[in-house]
Amino acid sequence: MTGRQGDVGLLEDPVAQELLGSRELARLAYTWTDGTPRVVPIWFHWTGQALTFGSPARAPKLRALARDARVAVTIDQSTSWPYRALLLRGNATVEMLDDVSEEYAAAARRYFGDEQGEAWVNQLAGKPMARISVTPTWVTVLDFETRFPSALSA
Repeated sequence: MTGRQGDVGLLEDPVAQELLGSRELARLAYTWTDGTPRVVPIWFHWTGQALTFGSPARAPKLRALARDARVAVTIDQSTSWPYRALLLRGNATVEMLDDVSEEYAAAARRYFGDEQGEAWVNQLAGKPMARISVTPTWVTVLDFETRFPSALSA
């Protein structure tokens, strides 16, 4: 293991690196404007420093993130044993763009493949988009072999 649970150095762990390069969806958790929790499945791109997400410029979650930037993100592989999970926390920043972000285009190619990814991005070209970036401040890796949720390992 690269570091203790909570240590951002865990981003270098092989399990974390596998999930950050995977086609698994991220689950972005944030607080809605009425104080209730929300979770949305979303494509992501790992820049090596931050998780980035593309979003339509009028998405309601952008208003909620402007009020409370604290988020949690989970990327997991839970279709076969042993399960793998990367959990992180941080603050989201939102940047409004006039076009598709490079990170969103890279995610589209990763999820769809080069040809279909390019076609997907081309249909969105020239439309406003928001880039949501999360620089992790807390990280946990679960591999269900040597690292388990705290309730199981206590």
